[in-house]
Amino acid sequence: MYTIILIVFVLGYLLIALEHVIKIDKAAIALLTGTCCWVLFIYGGKILLPTVNAEEILHFIPENLREHIGEISEILFFLLGAMTIVEIIDAHEGFSVITDKIKTNNRIKLIWILSIITFILSSVLDNLTTAIVMSALLKKLMTEKKDLWLFAGMVIIAANAGGAWSPIGDVTTIMLWIGGQITAANIILEVIVPSIVCLLIPLIIVSFRFKGNIKKPDLKEIEDHNAMVSDFEKKVVFGLGISALLFVPVFKTITHLPPFMGVLFGLSIIWIVTEILHKNKLADHKKSLSIVGVLQKIDTPSILFFLGILIAVGSLQSAGHLTDMAHLLDANLNNIYAVNAVIGVLSSIVDNVPLVAGAMGMYSIEVYPVDHTFWELLAYCAGTGGSILIIGSAAGVAVMGILKIDFLWYLKNISFLAFSGYVAGILVLILMG
Repeated sequence: MYTIILIVFVLGYLLIALEHVIKIDKAAIALLTGTCCWVLFIYGGKILLPTVNAEEILHFIPENLREHIGEISEILFFLLGAMTIVEIIDAHEGFSVITDKIKTNNRIKLIWILSIITFILSSVLDNLTTAIVMSALLKKLMTEKKDLWLFAGMVIIAANAGGAWSPIGDVTTIMLWIGGQITAANIILEVIVPSIVCLLIPLIIVSFRFKGNIKKPDLKEIEDHNAMVSDFEKKVVFGLGISALLFVPVFKTITHLPPFMGVLFGLSIIWIVTEILHKNKLADHKKSLSIVGVLQKIDTPSILFFLGILIAVGSLQSAGHLTDMAHLLDANLNNIYAVNAVIGVLSSIVDNVPLVAGAMGMYSIEVYPVDHTFWELLAYCAGTGGSILIIGSAAGVAVMGILKIDFLWYLKNISFLAFSGYVAGILVLILMG
């Protein structure tokens, strides 16, 4: 049964990768995979948990699932709140505050500008929120699918690289910071240069491969929509939306509550303000500019895809697959650089959170003291390795859902770029160490 769960998980991932071939939505496959893995786990509980009797198994496994659902729900509510804030900004054409200042149509100049913005923004927000914001921005800057997907691929690489060196930029870095394995100042000083290199290498490669200009959206359509929104309303909603997202890490620090609570707090403020702004407008106009109207545009299948993937990974964690993997790495790769490099690559297949949690459980502070190279390398590898596959990071999964990017297209066009930057960053860390 242990092996069958793994086979079902791999088969599910394969079908997700072949979504455009089999013509079945990836969200349906992800939900089926996650559900089947847990069904197999509970029926195979006697084999996987030989020391636990049948009655305890029927209690233990559902309780374990509830724990995972609690953690997953935090991510899903965060995703729902952040997507709604981005959509309400978009409904008010708030992103024109940024897009109007970007005059160039040149692909190379634009990809450098947007990648750098993403890198900086993800260190202040986090890579998931930044990816959602930049996906909305990209749709305002270009129309052709080829350009949109290429830029989105670089946004994923930049978001994950920017999040890796910041104590609040990536969930795994936050885990290590809260766990006491790293300090904020040290992780910034030691990992920022490798993270910059992780982005620079793909940018340089792209600069030689892609030339010409992008095709921008039809200005007339945008102007027609803008007639519904005053310049004051546009700036107010844009300012409130960005402030709400930037306030999330501050909210977490002050209250010690999970980040999704900060997002919901910001969303509630924006909801009240937009209701007041549009209270005297006609019903049709008001609906398209309200949170109620915007919620109907939220990409629910993407959220369900996220749910299915995380439930499936949770089954591997509970069944012991990820712990066994960590012990296997430790036994066969007696080198901190090799162990972390493999963890980073594996994090492009399964969620980096349980992988990092496993490493934190295996290696104590006594073995590797605070701010040891092992922890710095773990933060970098787990944070940036997920870019190698589009389903390897929260940022990638979000962008995949929002922009409908094909798994195989990403594998052919972006994975090599991400892997090149990933390896280059590791080499820089080794040289710095």
